[in-house]
Amino acid sequence: MAGVRQGGGLDGGVDENEEAIRKAHDILEKSDRIAVLTGAGISTDSGVPDFRGPDGVWTKNPDAEKLSDIRYYVADSGLRRRVWQERLHSPVWNALPNDGHNALVSLEARGKLHTLITQNIDGLHQLAGSDPSRIVEIHGTMRKAVCMSCGARYDMQEVLERVDHGDLDPHCVVSVDGGQCGGIIDAATISFGQDLVEEDLHRADRAAREAGVLLAVGTSLAVFPAAGLVPTARASGASVIIVNGSPTEMDDLAEVVILGSISEILPRLVNAS
Repeated sequence: MAGVRQGGGLDGGVDENEEAIRKAHDILEKSDRIAVLTGAGISTDSGVPDFRGPDGVWTKNPDAEKLSDIRYYVADSGLRRRVWQERLHSPVWNALPNDGHNALVSLEARGKLHTLITQNIDGLHQLAGSDPSRIVEIHGTMRKAVCMSCGARYDMQEVLERVDHGDLDPHCVVSVDGGQCGGIIDAATISFGQDLVEEDLHRADRAAREAGVLLAVGTSLAVFPAAGLVPTARASGASVIIVNGSPTEMDDLAEVVILGSISEILPRLVNAS
């Protein structure tokens, strides 16, 4: 559909930039049923690298994608040790929410946020102050760990302390039938080869269908089923706004597309007068 687009670079026109922001702001102001879909791009300004961007983890090292495949994780203890070291030293633990995350907290405080659906596993939305009951973590969270045998859940920092003290491939220590479970522990995230949580999919789909506006932020909109929320919302009558660092595969469905720094643009959309 035809919409307002802003290029977002140094060569982009200021007037075009302002027009897009004003239009997106006006759309947001008129709705109290805003569904937000966030991807890795909202966290890059917090120092958390994305996966598929120009400087993404998988772009720079395609073999790293193996680390996110549950089949390799279960079968290879050496790979698990490598994964646990990467988790131990992840930049997420030192990351703080940026102004983009905070803008969505402001949107919620004004009573306009319907649901916040995130593809991120970093937990920065909750750290910023977003209500956990409104968040759908469609790919899980790395702030929790889970036993793949008995389902016991752990605080991730508890498991990382074990790793830091020499337990390089931690297994479950929950008591079962007089002994320890001993199952493989993994992050409470959705890896390649695992199904998404059905309840989370239903909540996300319902939010897209009920929303007056779908605001997609920092996502390439190339990964399904999350990307499918955009056409679902559009078909249900919602306005679609996309804010991202580069063009997405769903730009043609948006009423407004704004390209640039999310931590700079999003507060202006939410708080502009």
